[in-house]
Amino acid sequence: MRARIFVLFVAGIAALALIVVARTALYRPASTNAEPSSSLAIPVGAAERLGGALRIATISGEDASAFDPAAFQALHAYLERAFPRVHAQLRRENVASHSLLYTWQGTDPALKPILLMGHMDVVPVEPGTEHQWREPPFSGAIADGFIWGRGAIDNKSAIVGMLEALDMLLGEGFRPARTIFLAYGHDEETGGTNGAREIAALLERRGVQLEMVLDEGGVIADGIFPGIAAPVALIGIAEKGFASVELTTKMPGGHSSLPPRQSAIGILSAAVARIEANPMPARFEGPTREFFDRVGAFLPLPERAVFANLWLTGPLVTRRLQGNPTTNAMVRTTTAATIFQAGTKDNVLPSRARAVLNFRISPADSVAAVAEHVRRVTDDPRIEVRIGGAFSAEPSAVSSTRSRSFRSLENAVRSVVPGAIVAPYPVVVVTDSRHFAGISADIYRLLPVRLGARELER
Repeated sequence: MRARIFVLFVAGIAALALIVVARTALYRPASTNAEPSSSLAIPVGAAERLGGALRIATISGEDASAFDPAAFQALHAYLERAFPRVHAQLRRENVASHSLLYTWQGTDPALKPILLMGHMDVVPVEPGTEHQWREPPFSGAIADGFIWGRGAIDNKSAIVGMLEALDMLLGEGFRPARTIFLAYGHDEETGGTNGAREIAALLERRGVQLEMVLDEGGVIADGIFPGIAAPVALIGIAEKGFASVELTTKMPGGHSSLPPRQSAIGILSAAVARIEANPMPARFEGPTREFFDRVGAFLPLPERAVFANLWLTGPLVTRRLQGNPTTNAMVRTTTAATIFQAGTKDNVLPSRARAVLNFRISPADSVAAVAEHVRRVTDDPRIEVRIGGAFSAEPSAVSSTRSRSFRSLENAVRSVVPGAIVAPYPVVVVTDSRHFAGISADIYRLLPVRLGARELER
């Protein structure tokens, strides 16, 4: 009997090994070939035009009173001067006073339009950090092979890049078959509720249904993924949601010479520690699974065997991904304690303590699930839990990687960046594209700039 069990055990191990070897052998990289684009050249003066846009401080922040409408009007006027041909041949509309919508009418009204997006606003520069910048934040300086300034990556490079491309096409006499919309919001950094959302509502009232939306999100990552030499174009097919949860507790105040057994600060600190120690569950599925299915085939043999056999190695991979902040954000709803407020004097017990935790919500979760998770983990009737912050957003739907639009993006990337690996992935931040979910099923997120590790640090 023992001998038979041993034989069966060995046979099982051999069969398992055979399956692993066979799946690894069949797990081959997808072709990265595409016909290179021979007609592309950087237009003369392109860097200077981007630098000019960066010099206009179109800032949006949490303090609405600091919003400067004149800066956005100045940028509108600058774009008109910098791209006269675009403004002569495309229709431009001001939406909600400060956002822009361009329309390039197509020749075939039967085809659904596409929408290309960017945003004009940038985040404020933290006071006192100006000296840490290599060049002044709104200099638009061109030095050492770079264009410097707030918005150079996020996101004026997209706006100027699109307008440069349109200007080139117009100069060649090109006419698109489908109508192309360009949407540039003015408040993406604070949720897009007055910019992109208003543009989406305007298009919806006009009965527009879009073939595709393309917004910022992923980049073309160069030398960032260990074991992969080729650039990896990250096309976001979904984005995480966003919610800030506010915890507050109230206790009798008093003098610090007669402290209670547990203070308001102690109660709230313990709750925050419990929440950090008990994150929401990790899930290796959806866009994250698609990303590793694509990229895993390009890894060296040992890693390739792991990703070829996720049916077996999935739990081990999930645990490994949780060990790095970047990949941990891909497999779960993340928790970040961002604000803690209590006390006014060193010998006075605070009567109130407040903490805010920011959650980036995976497609498998929801804002309501986050609030329930915090209440369950906190488990303290002395603490009030509520959704706070300027806005919250549910995670997006997942766009198809089998659509004609995704294939078009894939081919475009490979024609401009030969040998690039194109991989779908979950965007871990919130973008303006979510406002267009009602008029398009296929929403993708890619800012096609090549960034290495040094650039990402910026």
